[in-house]
Amino acid sequence: MRWALVKVCLAVTAMVVVAFAVPLGLVVKEMARDRAFAGAERQAAAIAPALSITTDRDQLERVVASAGSDDGIAVHIPAGDGTKAVDIGRQRAAAKDIAATRRLGRASTTEVPGGSTLLQPTALSSGAIAVIEVYVPESEVTHGVGTAWAVLAAVGVTLIIGSVAVADRLGVRMVRPARRLAEGAHDLGEGQLGARVPEDGPAELRAAAVAFNSMADQVVQLLANERELAADLSHRLRTPLTVLRLNAASLGDGPAAEQTRQAVAQLEREVDTIIRTAREAKPQTVAAGPGAGCDAAEVVRERMEFWSALAEDEGRKWRVAGADRPVRVPVARSDLAAALDALLGNVFRHTPEGTAFAVDVHNAEDAVIVLVSDAGPGIPDPQAAMARGRGSGSDGSTGLGLDIVRRLAESTGGDVRIGSSVLGGTEVRIWFQLDGRAPTRRGHRVRRRRRRILVSTFNRPRSLP
Repeated sequence: MRWALVKVCLAVTAMVVVAFAVPLGLVVKEMARDRAFAGAERQAAAIAPALSITTDRDQLERVVASAGSDDGIAVHIPAGDGTKAVDIGRQRAAAKDIAATRRLGRASTTEVPGGSTLLQPTALSSGAIAVIEVYVPESEVTHGVGTAWAVLAAVGVTLIIGSVAVADRLGVRMVRPARRLAEGAHDLGEGQLGARVPEDGPAELRAAAVAFNSMADQVVQLLANERELAADLSHRLRTPLTVLRLNAASLGDGPAAEQTRQAVAQLEREVDTIIRTAREAKPQTVAAGPGAGCDAAEVVRERMEFWSALAEDEGRKWRVAGADRPVRVPVARSDLAAALDALLGNVFRHTPEGTAFAVDVHNAEDAVIVLVSDAGPGIPDPQAAMARGRGSGSDGSTGLGLDIVRRLAESTGGDVRIGSSVLGGTEVRIWFQLDGRAPTRRGHRVRRRRRRILVSTFNRPRSLP
């Protein structure tokens, strides 16, 4: 905006200077020419009275010498009855021009080498017409023109520089508040909730700054209310969790009782994490730095061990592949466990008892793929299932499970795809990008090619225990 305003002022001022300076320069040139020829006319007028009285050569030479430089003035008297032609001074004009002036009887100018001449006709006492020739050098015609043009050029340049300086100051006055507003919006978008902008500058930008600061205050207030609400709602869960923990303690021994107690303990930890995160106003999922993350294979084995007890109770066959060696992923352990629990919980919630399922882990060069597949009825509309809050419409479905998985994968630059599994049901493919960069178009092509290779590997028939 600043440079645009400077360019506009530069163009407008330059046009104004040209529109006024060029005509003024031409007027100055014409005035200098008129001044020079006016002096020549005065010299010719000083000689004309003498010509009306006498045509004597000696007397006329004295008159010419007293009127001005005899080298610049010439008198041409034609021959008459009993008289000879008289030419006084240096003739510069052509004979035909002198004859034309004598014939027409009015003054004229003609160009000669080094300048111009004024030809002034004068009537003699004999009735003949004499011509007074006054030489006007080019230096007199252009005298003072160069200086005047230089002054006009200097004034024009000064006006242009002044307008540019004023436009630059105005641009700074306009751009600086706009830049501060943009920086404040960027800081607010980066999570700096204390970002505010000074309310100064032009009226429009002051209004925008006031609106931005008001919006930022409302955002802070809304986030604070949301955090308090999340903490309060989570705190309310502690009472039923305490009852569940006491009831689970009275179940006695056995795999099912132990699994129930572990589930209640994990639920209590998750509730405590939600309360603590809400109170501290920190995100629950943080981008992992170099060396951070967890072992995906270990998390898969742990969660499958947890869900295996329920699978045995419902008569489900299950399989784990690729989790026998460490596989690092750049996500937090608790987040990956929550994502796996969401997917496995969907399998148990939305497929009939006895439906088989499998979890496969593959470690590629720049990515880790986790496949959760089942032999259930499948998902009719995968795109709608990925929409946050849509759910399946069944009891206990919130529509947040797949969205949680998707956001976790996208935090690493990966994604989530839903398709058909070799077991005949649904396959959810989670792609974790190891370098943490958002995929480019070329990256998408390379990734699709690797994905086809991985899919062909995973789609080989495997037996379930």
